[in-house]
Amino acid sequence: MANQLTFDLALPPPTYAREDFVTASGNREALAWIDRWPDWPAPALALGGPAGCGKTHLGRIWAARAGALSIDGAALEGKSVADLADLAAASPAIVIESADGAPERALFHLYNLMRERHGSLLLISTALPAHWSIALPDLASRLRAAPAVTVAAPDDELLGSIILKQLADRQLHAGAGVVQYLVSHMERSAESARRVVAALDRRALAERREIDRRLAADVLAELAGTS
Repeated sequence: MANQLTFDLALPPPTYAREDFVTASGNREALAWIDRWPDWPAPALALGGPAGCGKTHLGRIWAARAGALSIDGAALEGKSVADLADLAAASPAIVIESADGAPERALFHLYNLMRERHGSLLLISTALPAHWSIALPDLASRLRAAPAVTVAAPDDELLGSIILKQLADRQLHAGAGVVQYLVSHMERSAESARRVVAALDRRALAERREIDRRLAADVLAELAGTS
């Protein structure tokens, strides 16, 4: 249809604000650890879990709370001890995304530097450090001593709650069964929920349609065609 030409799938980047984080049983323990900072029993906290479970959102919440720098684990490749010392001096807190991809010696030195400076590291990866293949015994022992928590993939209740919040934030009303239909058919992640609701909003406006199950099916098919 011609009016679908106005259907723009581009989205602004997510804000990752604390108020946008929906709490459920699968992420409540991780959020409690974020809120507990700086009262951590070790210089580091490890967050693990599948893609789309909210690890990055939790990392951004902590970064805002702690004034932390955020880097990717692979970015530590080739860093000298002096480089790492400069990094540790630049911030009392550092988030390391894909921490299992960081070179072991660099991570070991950075851990020690942050400990000496009474700083904190948040290590984010799919698997917790206990499941990493770590060749450096001293690094393995330090990471084993650090608290570690798994963030579960969104279950039906959480995914439905995220969709409802996204709809409410946009002042949208969805017809009966729409949320349940989306939960049953969409990719299971908070980012996907945000993307689907934004697409529903734009398409409902462009086509002057109610947000019902038929529109939900059309939007999911449209998004699947762009992935």
